[in-house]
Amino acid sequence: MAFNSTRQPALRDSRPQMAPPVLYRVCYGTILPESWQIQGLSVRPAMLHGYRRRRVKRCDYPAITEAWNSSVRGTLVTGLTDADIWRLDVFEGDQYKRVKVHVTALQKVGDDHGDGNVEGGDVEAETYVWIDEEAGLEDAEWDFAEFKREKMGRWVGTDEEYEGESS
Repeated sequence: MAFNSTRQPALRDSRPQMAPPVLYRVCYGTILPESWQIQGLSVRPAMLHGYRRRRVKRCDYPAITEAWNSSVRGTLVTGLTDADIWRLDVFEGDQYKRVKVHVTALQKVGDDHGDGNVEGGDVEAETYVWIDEEAGLEDAEWDFAEFKREKMGRWVGTDEEYEGESS
């Protein structure tokens, strides 16, 4: 998930949920934005405690919901413009609500279970929390590695099979 640091511009992810290529595609229309477009952006790993990332039924993307005994590793993005945040709001749609949260920036990223994480300081940020029907979610954890391996190409326009379909 991406987490957006207090209006400097934005954030999101339990393993980087919004991977930079998806973020760039949403905000700039390309996975390779011009240097001037991302000049002020900072993208770094962070932890969101008290939430978990779940599968959305019949969808490639995840949802985060409150869960007192869980944490989500995501991406802290600072330097987003109001226009970038507007594009993210449109992208997320009405299934999610942008809410203020506190995330912990990671100084070192551990394994998929968080073993070896070295946490830094807390940062106020915003993220998108699922507000649609609970029935729309599976109980299972959403798998970022699977998304990256099998589906991200379709989301960012680099999948040959997907590109062929749009021609």
